[in-house]
Amino acid sequence: MTDIVTLNTDNYASMAKAMGIAGEGGSKSKKSNNLNRLRIWHSAIMGQEEINGKMKNVEVVDGGAYRLEVVGEGDSTFYYSNEIVIRPYMQRFMYRRYLANMNPKPNEKKGEYHRTIMADNLNIDLKDDTGKFNCGKPAGYIQDFKALPPEMQDLIRQIKRVRVVFGVVEMIDPVDANGNDTKIKEVPFIWEIDNKDAYKIVGDQFAVFSKKERLPLQHKIKFTQSKENPLPNGSFFYTPVSVPVDMTKSFDIGAEEQTLFSDFMDWVKNFNDYIYKQFDEKAYANQKVSSDDEIETVEQFIDVELDQGVA
Repeated sequence: MTDIVTLNTDNYASMAKAMGIAGEGGSKSKKSNNLNRLRIWHSAIMGQEEINGKMKNVEVVDGGAYRLEVVGEGDSTFYYSNEIVIRPYMQRFMYRRYLANMNPKPNEKKGEYHRTIMADNLNIDLKDDTGKFNCGKPAGYIQDFKALPPEMQDLIRQIKRVRVVFGVVEMIDPVDANGNDTKIKEVPFIWEIDNKDAYKIVGDQFAVFSKKERLPLQHKIKFTQSKENPLPNGSFFYTPVSVPVDMTKSFDIGAEEQTLFSDFMDWVKNFNDYIYKQFDEKAYANQKVSSDDEIETVEQFIDVELDQGVA
């Protein structure tokens, strides 16, 4: 268990830090994968339906639907809904970079993500699983981005800041991947938000909690049909649309909420322990490679000196 084991609504400052909202509104082991994952699904899912006696391709799940992946012992189960209600418990922040495998061999991945640890703000250097910091992003505020070398500009564009939200989600009128009506009770989730517009939309609500000195899990946020945003290539991406929270209505915090909050804190600790372990291993390997290169350079220098001495 983590050090924080008791939820206390009378101690806003310490709880706000634990829930990752202390900085909102102000100035600028083993990895666990068994937490249900929430996201916006940007592509419509097609199916077939009989229309006037003929089978035709139709959209059975709208593009921009909220998708919940419920992780089981074997395969995952997916639920889709145009509206959801979440009760947020806490948030964390990290950097993430996707590294594509341009020529994957059979059974090879098309790419992989590199991640930093999760922290309650991005104002510090964060260790990552490559043995470096911030997935390669330079520390501090970059005043003149265009003055950087083109390679560094490209690298920074690949690195996403991620708002990671933990909570409980209710799917409104959910359907399965075939468009059939289904049901699911409220379940815990993690939502990793890296789109810059969605990052701000969700962050604005956390900023309201911070300004009002309210803990996130005292309230619920409703998200309605996502917003369709056109791209230059003719396709679309979608961003969440939230309904203003009624701050006069709050929910009680009992033993069940206490247990789930501790579970979320432990999940983050396990994730960070995994990243720390990867950092130590990769940093040691990188240091060893550098040391070997230095030794080879010195040996070459000595050989040159010896050759010159013999002459």
